[in-house]
Amino acid sequence: MINELETYPSDGAYDEMFTTNGEARGCCASYAKKLGNLQTGELGRRQTSAEHALRNMGITFNVYGHADGREKVWPFDVLPRIIDGNEWTQVEAGLKQRIRALNLFLDDIYNEQDILHDKVIPEDLLASAGTLRPQMRGFSPAKKVWCHISGVDLVRDADGTIYVLEDNLRCPSGVSYVLENREVMKRTFPQVFEGIAVRPVEEYSEQLLKTLLQCAPPGTIAPTAVVLTPGSYNSAYYEHTFLAQQMGIQLVQGSDLVVENGYVHMRTTQGLQRVDVIYRRIDDDFLDPKCFRKDSCLGVPGLIDVYRAGRVTLANAPGTGVADDKAIYAYVPEIIKYYLDEDAILQNVPTYVCSDPKHRQHVLANLDKLVVKPTNESGGYGILMGPQSTSEEQAKYVELINANPRNYIAQPMLNLSTVPTLVGDRLQPRHVDLRPFVLCGEDIYVMPGGLTRVALTEGSMIVNSSQGGGSKDTWVIDENSSQAPQEPPQSTATDSEGEQSQSQSQS
Repeated sequence: MINELETYPSDGAYDEMFTTNGEARGCCASYAKKLGNLQTGELGRRQTSAEHALRNMGITFNVYGHADGREKVWPFDVLPRIIDGNEWTQVEAGLKQRIRALNLFLDDIYNEQDILHDKVIPEDLLASAGTLRPQMRGFSPAKKVWCHISGVDLVRDADGTIYVLEDNLRCPSGVSYVLENREVMKRTFPQVFEGIAVRPVEEYSEQLLKTLLQCAPPGTIAPTAVVLTPGSYNSAYYEHTFLAQQMGIQLVQGSDLVVENGYVHMRTTQGLQRVDVIYRRIDDDFLDPKCFRKDSCLGVPGLIDVYRAGRVTLANAPGTGVADDKAIYAYVPEIIKYYLDEDAILQNVPTYVCSDPKHRQHVLANLDKLVVKPTNESGGYGILMGPQSTSEEQAKYVELINANPRNYIAQPMLNLSTVPTLVGDRLQPRHVDLRPFVLCGEDIYVMPGGLTRVALTEGSMIVNSSQGGGSKDTWVIDENSSQAPQEPPQSTATDSEGEQSQSQSQS
């Protein structure tokens, strides 16, 4: 039997599986017992099998400008991240509350702007947001849903508190890897599910299609939905093909769509077919060269005119990015209170907005203690990790912040929670975050768990796959539930090299 559990080290962070005295947390006890009963070397064999499965299934992501090539096999660790079902109930309620409030906020700022008139948010902060789209003023989408698909990044600090780190309301990615991580676990390590009530995630694609069709233009009978991709060179192209395939709808590029007679149509071998809902994976700026960037070859000329006329639904709506601006993020608790008259269930990380002179003064005086982030970047780029930075790097950020204060916020550096991760032939703690996915249509659906991203480098807090991070299967466990445990697949093979390949080009 393996003895890695006996020597599993602690680095002072909150560990998701073990307490400080080395005992498995309640929801993890059954899994930890299974782990302890494995033969020496078994975890390594399962990890190798999972990597073979990922390669054979064509589960990849793209990294722009990477020296080793553009397309990479999705990095995955075979030990899951486990969440107690009772704790998840609270998280789920907080996510629903947050998305409900942000939808109300978006509809307000593009219409009446009551929140600005009541001075809850500084008007200049909103007006200077790079993701504000004046073209959407005076418009409300079907059912007043702006963010149909959201990914909300959560972290846990050393004291066990869960915080919202940031909101992703434009084209959040990663959900395909949640589904594939679970599939790989069931293929390569099925016995660990036995006797454990892990909530299933497989219904997400069905729920996504349901959400999209619920928000079709009013009066539409048997609406047609498509996934709009910028093409195979996009970093999330695998996900675009996967989701289209799972939902049973067409994957299209801008050149496949045309506006005619006031509606959007898809070119097919049988002629034009009307399209009612577009799950777009293209940034606002490239959607319509007549409305946004004139040099865009990715979008559909005239699309926004059809959209504003209420004859097609775009998910997510153009302009939603203003609600995930990191400076606006600092005001989300106030946004929740204003629209829902409720206190936020999930806390924000304390945030200093550098456009505020007092906040800026504090940030500049404490750069060695804070994490500084650009307000509209993603993927872990442009961040100063103050406690790990040099004096030269700090001096550079003094210049950047003073030159453009609106572009930066700062937060204390949290000691992100850890999860046991297989490093070589040993279990080591590695820092993680969590991106749950939330769907909003006629009601709100939260996928159980989400994408756990793990910083594979020792001591690192950067979990992004583009920065060397990996991922884990995420289990929400009903510890005392009478629910039947999730059934593993019939196959119990430990080596996936002979399994049928599922190429990303299939859809």
